[in-house]
Amino acid sequence: MMKLKALIVDDETHARENIKYLLENYCPEIEVLGTAADVNTARDMVYKLEPQVIFLDICMPSGTEGFDFLNSIPEKKFQVVFVTAFKEYAIKALNANAIHYLLKPVDVDDLKVAVKKLVSTNQLFTENNEQLINYIKSLENLSRTMLPSAGVSRITINHAKGFKIVDPADFVYLEGEGNYTSIIFSDGTKYVDTRSIGVYENMLDSKQFFRIHKSHLVNVSYVKEYLNDGGHFVIMKDGTRLAISRLRITQFLEFFKQTG
Repeated sequence: MMKLKALIVDDETHARENIKYLLENYCPEIEVLGTAADVNTARDMVYKLEPQVIFLDICMPSGTEGFDFLNSIPEKKFQVVFVTAFKEYAIKALNANAIHYLLKPVDVDDLKVAVKKLVSTNQLFTENNEQLINYIKSLENLSRTMLPSAGVSRITINHAKGFKIVDPADFVYLEGEGNYTSIIFSDGTKYVDTRSIGVYENMLDSKQFFRIHKSHLVNVSYVKEYLNDGGHFVIMKDGTRLAISRLRITQFLEFFKQTG
């Protein structure tokens, strides 16, 4: 088995050594080429060693150094796993762009899952260069999204044949089933992503998307009608009829009273 060559970039010594130890002892798919404590060293090592994967701390001393480092490399031919102690906003942005990440302190089981994804994604890039281009666009979108004044305006979704970068304004509704979510677009197309509907609820604008049911999240711009007829339903502009959970109906009506 060909191993993926990896570089670890983190200003904290114990954090670098911890990930290195876990990779070398629990992830035989990865070969650790080296570690770097700052972005200048990391940049030199990227050009010299040509890693296929970089485990990168988001928040080094300047607060944005991880993204400054990525932006300084014009030809990105590697995957990135962001390692972060942040939650909430950072995670929202990472999920929106379908980028691998690990929360500190790094859990070995989470690391194994991330490595399996790295291996399968690397295979995808080998077979289809366009998917590598889409992945790089996702990294660039993430850099923009992480600016304090920016919001999540573009989302990367995984589907059976790779990645697709989309505008959430084109979502009519989302349908969740277990750990998968079907996204129905305004042009009638449908994609199935390998993230749960709960992940989408957290990342999408709560003023634009409403969770009407455990299985459905609707774009309120595409709601055409509300029906109270043997139950509670919305009719979407594409004609789809979706049930509203009894537990959510009061909140739903209040939401439309405020926004309408």
